Amino acid sequence: MSAKEVVKAFYESDVANDATLVSRLFHKDCELHWTGSQGFVLYDYKGVEGFFEGTRQSYNSLRFEFTHFMEVNDTVVTRHTIYGRTIEHSDDETILAHVSSIWEIKDGKIFRCYEISQQADESNEASMKSYKEIKL
Repeated sequence: MSAKEVVKAFYESDVANDATLVSRLFHKDCELHWTGSQGFVLYDYKGVEGFFEGTRQSYNSLRFEFTHFMEVNDTVVTRHTIYGRTIEHSDDETILAHVSSIWEIKDGKIFRCYEISQQADESNEASMKSYKEIKL
């Protein structure tokens, strides 16, 4: 699989429910460098497993809407918005975050990810749409 196909397989999997996600797609020596609303976090393979275990306990589904998805050699860059349905409110999809990620692939698996996320809500989305309309 190409680097883009590996990252695409991650986003197209059932991230909120697939207990095999990490073992199938992440390299044993992986690192996830994430800067978000809680500051910087560095996850190794065990940390990534724990993160997605928490995700499975909180969400029924996650959906990703992309503005950018680019590949150069073994590196993929994505920019997207994440939407989720929580276990408590499975009928309501909520906008969760805007994310930019740089994925490095090694041996056909996710080896490194450098990610920056910004918490989002419906008002962020509305203001972005109006900003885009003004810019055009």
